[in-house]
Amino acid sequence: MIEELPHHCGPSRRAVLKLGVGATAFLATTGLTASLSGCSSSTAAPGFAVLRASDQPFLRAVIPVMLEGALAGVSLQTAVEQTLRSLDAGLSRLSPQMLKLTQQLFDVLGMAITRGPLTGIWGSWQSAAAEQIRHFLVRWENSSLDLLRQGHSSLLQLVLMAWYARPESWVHCGYPGPPTI
Repeated sequence: MIEELPHHCGPSRRAVLKLGVGATAFLATTGLTASLSGCSSSTAAPGFAVLRASDQPFLRAVIPVMLEGALAGVSLQTAVEQTLRSLDAGLSRLSPQMLKLTQQLFDVLGMAITRGPLTGIWGSWQSAAAEQIRHFLVRWENSSLDLLRQGHSSLLQLVLMAWYARPESWVHCGYPGPPTI
């Protein structure tokens, strides 16, 4: 007697691979389109070495959510500004290839055509609620697509390294600072 195998309800490996390839092609095409169409300026915003004006609405919305619970004795607005300055300094020291990849990530997150489908935030970053941003970050962190997980990891590392490089952040974690020589 031959038993019938149960139907598998989840996506097949082939379907997941196709989705991954499709998403990668979509993101690459969108980033390239943004670069070629002028949506993505390579000119730094006034007062910044690398960060562009188009990067800042996204970063100003995401940084407060990422720094929740990490501020002691520093206002949120000050922490965001200091983190942006540290992030800018860190990005200015990246290789041209890594900077280009980071700017492509910021472009994809900043463009309305890709922001909605990829983040779930259909309006502007300035009007996004903290809960929506948290949901976007969790969605990317736990995505089945490696590209989105890498984007989350990169974003998290960039922001947290920029904040914890600041002496103002050390009070919260009890770090007395580097030894004096």
